[in-house]
Amino acid sequence: MALRLQELQSRLGYTFRRVQYLERAITHSSYSNETGARNHHLLCNERLEFLGDSVLSLITSEWLYGQFAELPEGVLTRMRAATVCEEALCAYSEKIGLGDFLLLGKGEAQSGGAKKPAILADAFEALLAAIYLDSKDTEGMKAVSEFLLPFIKEAVAKLPETGASHIDSKSRLQEFIQQDKEQKDTLEYRLVGESGPDHNKTFTVELYLGANPIGHGTGHSKKYAEQAAARAALELFGQA
Repeated sequence: MALRLQELQSRLGYTFRRVQYLERAITHSSYSNETGARNHHLLCNERLEFLGDSVLSLITSEWLYGQFAELPEGVLTRMRAATVCEEALCAYSEKIGLGDFLLLGKGEAQSGGAKKPAILADAFEALLAAIYLDSKDTEGMKAVSEFLLPFIKEAVAKLPETGASHIDSKSRLQEFIQQDKEQKDTLEYRLVGESGPDHNKTFTVELYLGANPIGHGTGHSKKYAEQAAARAALELFGQA
């Protein structure tokens, strides 16, 4: 167990002072139930999940509030909902391979619990709470923010139109290119690869301005891959 926890901490980029928080965060109720302990409901990650939900909402809300100062409350609410929903949290968990480390009861493990969206989403929230509790004496929300915000930023960048055209990287890039009245070349998104099973494909897109490659992106849909390529081009031009 110690080696597995070390590997997980390496993936997280965070080292726990009190590793028991991390162990609790990856313990599903089905596992603690099988211990037969009278207080088994306190030995799983459900209480951490409760706290983590609030930590997630606060950090995400604060970042959106500061990042998009001109957006109305309704748009911010939709953006937050899209980035903290079960589907999004499951995706964040999958990126760090959290399911590989979950402690599940025998029945839950046999039924594929390590890949169930609800379990992965809950475990991610519990993980946020674990980092918060472990670091609150020294860094407060800083450690959680450093871990969480890269996921949130990437998710926001992939959002479809939400009423704020500037979060659509393709639109931003097109507007930037059109500012140069002498620029005659056009943008072209080329699909150069796809991999993975049908239910979980990864697409790779290269972006050209005329004959010049200016961006490269990957995503689980062609649309997301194109957005990622546009973001890369914006960074190249110093517009990110």
